Amino acid sequence: MTDTPTDQPTRAAGGAVVPVLAFAGIVVAVMQTLLVPVIKDLPQLLDTAPSNATWVLTSTLLSGAVATPIMGRLGDLYGKRRMLIFSLAVMVVGALVSALTSQLLTMIAGRTLQGFAMGAIPLGIGLMRDMLPRERLGSAMALMSSSIGVGGGLALPAAALVAQHADWHALFYGAAGLGVLAIALTLLVVPESPMRAKGTFDVFGALGLSTGLVLLLLPITKGSDWGWSSGTTLGLFAASVAVLLLWGLFELRTKAPLVDLRTTARPAVLFTNLASIMVGVAFYVVSLVLPQLLQLPKATGYGLGQSMVVAGLCVAPLGLTMMFTAPVYARLSARYGPKVTLIIGLLVIAVGYGGGLGLMDAAWQTVLTSVILGAGIGLAYSSLPALIVGAVPASETGAANGLNTLMRSIGTSVSSAVIGMVLANTANDVGGVAVPTMHGFRVSFLIATAAVAAGLLLALCLPKAGRPAPQHTQLRASSEEDAVLERAEEILRGFRGRVLGADGAPVARAKVTLIDRRGRQAGSTVSGEDGAYALAVPAQGAYVLAARAVGHGPLASSATHPGEERAVDLDLSLPGETVSA
Repeated sequence: MTDTPTDQPTRAAGGAVVPVLAFAGIVVAVMQTLLVPVIKDLPQLLDTAPSNATWVLTSTLLSGAVATPIMGRLGDLYGKRRMLIFSLAVMVVGALVSALTSQLLTMIAGRTLQGFAMGAIPLGIGLMRDMLPRERLGSAMALMSSSIGVGGGLALPAAALVAQHADWHALFYGAAGLGVLAIALTLLVVPESPMRAKGTFDVFGALGLSTGLVLLLLPITKGSDWGWSSGTTLGLFAASVAVLLLWGLFELRTKAPLVDLRTTARPAVLFTNLASIMVGVAFYVVSLVLPQLLQLPKATGYGLGQSMVVAGLCVAPLGLTMMFTAPVYARLSARYGPKVTLIIGLLVIAVGYGGGLGLMDAAWQTVLTSVILGAGIGLAYSSLPALIVGAVPASETGAANGLNTLMRSIGTSVSSAVIGMVLANTANDVGGVAVPTMHGFRVSFLIATAAVAAGLLLALCLPKAGRPAPQHTQLRASSEEDAVLERAEEILRGFRGRVLGADGAPVARAKVTLIDRRGRQAGSTVSGEDGAYALAVPAQGAYVLAARAVGHGPLASSATHPGEERAVDLDLSLPGETVSA
């Protein structure tokens, strides 16, 4: 499968691209965190029962889970920038719908539309991979991946402040304004990626995955209300298993599947996705426990008696530290690789939760716990997209990262359900009000530690990264034609073809460079008088062939080699735009 280099960027990726894409991710996180400060007040605000009010949160989770892999695949097919803008636009519409209503059903509809913004994370990562040079890619993907935590950490105290001093609908107007700003900045700064996957959109695959995810996540999020052993909960779990199995069989037989399950089954992808679930669990536990501990009255004997705003400020370092770990991750990953960085991140998370068991007696202790956990979660989150990008073809970047983001969302959903059940079952009944106990908080931290341990085992199972491919010396121009023809006859495993101009005529002496999936040069050559070129590949996998010649525009074309002892034919058509030599 190759990418067709249509819609070439009209300008190079400038220095503002990464901050703008990261800002889009932060806007998505703000949308998710928006209602956290008013969760307990939602039944009164919407004049409904508590069990109905939870649908305002559940609807966003479900639509985000469905939209994430779908938007990733649409981005691969039709343009990642285009789909990023569409995702943000749907979020803005949803925010405005929610801002103008206090009716439950209308609010749920608005929050469902807001969930579509979750697709912005994998789309942003895909844009970065397609446009940025290798030396900038690591820290850029780390910042994009961590933007969920950054936005959540910054939004929590801000949303609490707004909720305390203004009408709660102002939260949605603020989110809509941020969404409009993100769209405007994306239009101004971010060029469209030239990479396109071949094939059509798998409508039946999207419907099957959406149905299976809804059937899976509904009982996870509502199980505590319905009862974990109730017929509804167990029936939905069974239905989700059946639907997802049938969906998997269908995807395996489809030429252009929504999710390439064969690629997903590779150890590097499979263990990364499973570890992502565990990181998602660990991330959400601290977000659930510390705000409650901080706001409980001191009369309980263990509550810290802080206001909603102060509680948000104490937890804010969780997101800020995640942001500051992005450059740290880039250095660690460049030296040791993303697998080692993931393991280091998980170890830091374990230290944070282990130490947090004894650091619950003062507000400053919760700040320290937030800082340690933020550093670990930031390193772990930053490693995940790098591991995925290094294991899949460029044409599947959006869909693969969408699936990985979905795995994290499933982790947070499981965390929310399990910790909610633990805190409810260990709560004390005080005047008809369930008050969480310190025992429940500590059990929650122990569950997070167990999830981190499972994540460590999965990370250790990741295959070792291959050694850098040897650099091939560029052939001299004086003998390039004979050398290219000779190599074309001898080559067993690689790419070969001709470099053509916009008019279809052969382009001689065009430089063709082979770049591996880690962004390193794996070989280079020059085309002969008839435009012919041939390049060997060190191993199977995804590559980028970059070509340029005097009087022609540059070209970057992605291609995947199956690893067989044969050459893959691939002609390179240079754009007609004239550039300086």
